[in-house]
Amino acid sequence: MNDQQYSSLRQNVSMLGRVLGDTMRDAAGEDFLNKIEQIRTLSKSARGGDGKDEERLKGLLLGLDRDELLPVARAFSQFLNLANIADQHHTISREMDKEYSATEALAGVFELLQSDGRSAAEINAAIANLKIELVLTAHPTEITRRTLIHKHGEIDTCLGQLELEGLTEREEDVIHQRLRELIAQIWHTHDFRDKRPTPIDEAKWGFAVVENSLWDAIPEFLRRLNNTLFDVTGHGLPEEAAPVTFASWLGGDRDGNPNVTATVTEEVLLLGRWQATALYLRDVEALVEELSMTASNASLRQLSGNAREPYRSVLRALRDKLRLTLQALTAQISDDKAPEDTIIVCEEELWQPAYACYQSLLDCGMAKIAHGKLLDLLRRIKCFGVNLVRLDIRQDSDRHTEALSELTQFLDLGDYQQWDEQQKQAFLLGELASKRPLIPTDWQPGEQVKEVLDTCAVVARQRPEALGCYTISMARQASDVLAVELLLKASGLRTPLPIVPLFETLDDLNRSAEVVDQLLSIPQYHDHLRGRMMVMIGYSDSSKDAGMLAASWAQYRAQEALIERCRQSGIKLTLFHGRGGTIGRGGAPAHAALLSQPPGSLENGLRVTEQGEMIRTKLGLKGMAIKTLALYTSAILQANLMEPPTPQQEWRDVMDSLSDSSCDYYRAYVRDNADFVSYFREATPEQELAKLPLGSRPARRRSGGGIASLRAIPWIFAWTQNRLMLPAWLGAGQAFKDLMAAGKTDTLKEMSQDWPFFATRLSMLEMVFAKADSGLSAYYDQKLVSQQYREIGDQLRAQLASDIDVILELLGESELLQHQFWSRESIQLRNIYTDPLNFLQAELLERNRKQQDDVIDQAIMVTIAGIAAGMRNTG
Repeated sequence: MNDQQYSSLRQNVSMLGRVLGDTMRDAAGEDFLNKIEQIRTLSKSARGGDGKDEERLKGLLLGLDRDELLPVARAFSQFLNLANIADQHHTISREMDKEYSATEALAGVFELLQSDGRSAAEINAAIANLKIELVLTAHPTEITRRTLIHKHGEIDTCLGQLELEGLTEREEDVIHQRLRELIAQIWHTHDFRDKRPTPIDEAKWGFAVVENSLWDAIPEFLRRLNNTLFDVTGHGLPEEAAPVTFASWLGGDRDGNPNVTATVTEEVLLLGRWQATALYLRDVEALVEELSMTASNASLRQLSGNAREPYRSVLRALRDKLRLTLQALTAQISDDKAPEDTIIVCEEELWQPAYACYQSLLDCGMAKIAHGKLLDLLRRIKCFGVNLVRLDIRQDSDRHTEALSELTQFLDLGDYQQWDEQQKQAFLLGELASKRPLIPTDWQPGEQVKEVLDTCAVVARQRPEALGCYTISMARQASDVLAVELLLKASGLRTPLPIVPLFETLDDLNRSAEVVDQLLSIPQYHDHLRGRMMVMIGYSDSSKDAGMLAASWAQYRAQEALIERCRQSGIKLTLFHGRGGTIGRGGAPAHAALLSQPPGSLENGLRVTEQGEMIRTKLGLKGMAIKTLALYTSAILQANLMEPPTPQQEWRDVMDSLSDSSCDYYRAYVRDNADFVSYFREATPEQELAKLPLGSRPARRRSGGGIASLRAIPWIFAWTQNRLMLPAWLGAGQAFKDLMAAGKTDTLKEMSQDWPFFATRLSMLEMVFAKADSGLSAYYDQKLVSQQYREIGDQLRAQLASDIDVILELLGESELLQHQFWSRESIQLRNIYTDPLNFLQAELLERNRKQQDDVIDQAIMVTIAGIAAGMRNTG
């Protein structure tokens, strides 16, 4: 992109900044606005290299009165939020539509495939096999309140309206007045929730994303895909095509979250059905108003009872049943009984009348009408079903072991937990084959075990289409999978549900193929799979365990081994990717990330988590959702029809060496340095993060403990705040440097040119280094870190500087992001606003750790949110 393409973005950022300034003047006076401008000017000068102005900036922030702390922090935080809105809008704006729209992305991949010699039949077959399932998950560090997310969406709408040509002066004034109103609302709204959201709140937030964005995005995306495909191959999508579906962990993920109970899960399932019913009712009511035509085919005439307006007649009957379903579900949510025979329980009850109307319109020459709102309804039915999203259940493997241990001891069989793997498998397989009940009626399990069994009972009561899978966190052995199979069988589950082992740590990833091999070698289990298996790859914990580079290579190798093992056994493997948004948690631009996967990894579709803030960023607006789905689609088609290169053996040897040495360097600090945990807790706001009323899940899996007990998301969040960005780079650069010293520079450069996996790792590191800031990290140490630990920070910053030089040499660049103009300029622009927040945060942390102060607490929370907005991620 050239500089000119960002002119409207700059104008929008400037305009929103002026409106925010006017709002602050109205609320706090001219003197306050002047002080904000003075801080901004000094920050800009300091970023330009003026050391004296940097000291003036620190002094000005240090001298703020207690009652100025919060509004100053809010001023810079709010600007960064507004800049993000403008930036996000720009990617889907009219100005960018021709070159970077969803349609262009799809057309581009079809053109690429044709130029590579792929026939129309091959492209159509790939589309027919396309399966993308995005799994919405909660985010323990999701910063922005739902009410503010709504206002941000309204601002985006206004920016879109201002793009329209031919607006009168009065119309422009109305839009600008609405912007002033919205920004004033934001300024006068509390930045944070009063209390943590419950799992029910989080599920409702996910349902709101579907209602406000995805419900409209899906039919529009499929229309664009259909039209583009037709232009290329002469064939469009079948009406029943559902290449994209959605699942959710919201209300189903109980791993380390005691707030997600069986009761919560059952309520979330009902709420999902209620939301879907309400949305279908709205659509059907609109169709009843519009489909007034009288001509119909014989089938619809019969279905309508020869009604004068057959479409309305059939759809009115569906509308009435939807209304009764809504009433019944409302009663069930309120714990009242409702007659089951009034409730729509399966997709076919929606599809059959709607499709009958659609086919009749086609038969009677009214295709234009059929392909409008009615086809949109059919697309939604296939995508969302009657449940809106399929709910996944997730639980830690230790909880299942605990349940079986308690049960076997009650039955005087011994302690399951103490058995070796062979004994466990023998017991589990025997009980799976047995026809007698496993659980005695007179057994009174402990509270935690009862909760596991209650959850299994909820799963057993659901229709198959309500659930996605049961994921086992920290899966280490074949028995971990068989244990869940047995508990579900004992609870009455009769329809197979995918049981998905999640391999998370470095050791577990390295052993994943061995564990799956054990499972597939059991004839009873192999037959049970019915030719399909799903395995989840964990990105967050493996990166926290071994560092980004070692974890990335372990994930790649694990996928290769799993694909090959399943291929040998005639099993179609779906890989489920537990990616986060940040580099340290497997995040990367979607298109690049997918094209860097091992060959064959997307053959049976893509299943991937989308978390909290990334849901909002990638799917929260209709336009962004359409573009995201187009990028996923184009990347999967390209990867499946033009497989990425299989790495040469020399490259694999290099990666083995890089992985081993980077892991050693990483663990030398994180695991082996006795003072590292103390340094981490002093140098970052990790302790203060616990006060933020964010997600329903605790930041730690268990109280106390060191880094191992801390979840990956707050671990990365904390390092992002002090701008050291440590989890995303530690170990990698030094490993590169060692190999370059050993004469492997040319090989590394060849890998960066010819191997997407390696090129993507370098690109990710470059972006992290561009966001990191040694000077700010040193200021945190100066303010917050005890003298005895400061050497650690000095060493890490020296390592960071060395690593940046290494990456620049490998990339052949003189500065970071040399060939990414806007990314570089965007970070430089944001630094002007994040720097004051970083300086202020360090000062406030120092004060608050000496003496607690509610006002300072609030100001710290605002700086945390503002820096997260400036960095474009939390954890």
